[in-house]
Amino acid sequence: MIYFIGAGPGAADLITVKGKELLEKADLVIYAGSLVNPALLDYCKPECVIMNSAHMTLEEVIAAMVPASQAGKLVVRLHTGDPSVYGAHREQIDMLRSYNLDYEIVPGVSSFCAAAAALKAEYTLPNVSQSVIITRMEGRTPVPDRQKIADYAAHKATMVIFLSSGMLEKLQVELVKGGYTKSTPAAIVYKASWPDEKVIRCTVGTLAENAEKYGINKTALITVGGFLGSDYDRSELYNPTFAHGFRAADPSKLDVKPEVK
Repeated sequence: MIYFIGAGPGAADLITVKGKELLEKADLVIYAGSLVNPALLDYCKPECVIMNSAHMTLEEVIAAMVPASQAGKLVVRLHTGDPSVYGAHREQIDMLRSYNLDYEIVPGVSSFCAAAAALKAEYTLPNVSQSVIITRMEGRTPVPDRQKIADYAAHKATMVIFLSSGMLEKLQVELVKGGYTKSTPAAIVYKASWPDEKVIRCTVGTLAENAEKYGINKTALITVGGFLGSDYDRSELYNPTFAHGFRAADPSKLDVKPEVK
């Protein structure tokens, strides 16, 4: 059996319980060494074979997984964050299907979730943003038409931008071109949840300047939008003046205060 497991954003204790249990049982682990925290490999049993896919091609990864799985061994392909976000696991699965091998995907905590936690922020604030756009700058990997940064910036939704911390001058231009002002709140979150995590709050117009100041050119997420500001509307879900299927409206509870001890 082959398991594609999301390792989480970095911290060794942010992998799921299921992911950890499978790592403990694995006979072969192929991990994304450029991004996965090697501390996660401490969960593996001593006899487990461990391979770093940073030095491998897709064909070499498949060539390692197939015979191990055919021999009845438990194989783990350990991806950073959650495999569904820039995980490049679809191409592996498509190749494995030709061998009629069983596989399963175990989700993980994405780094965009860890970035929000590091910022102590909520991406979806009432009357600020109710949508989160996960995207990237166009680099050596092309981006389809109508999916460029400027196209998405026009929506003024919360944006979380992956794989772009080395292109921040170009990113700033595209964000402003799309409709954001240079004063729009932004943040750089470097290695969210890792011991050397850095959180840099800035604006769209100062992204490149701050990245240079703190020596950041990779392994960082860029977040943009009004969710980083201080203005938002109160949620109706917990508003005493709002009724729903579990609670009647009771405006008198607006005056409820916690007891001071």
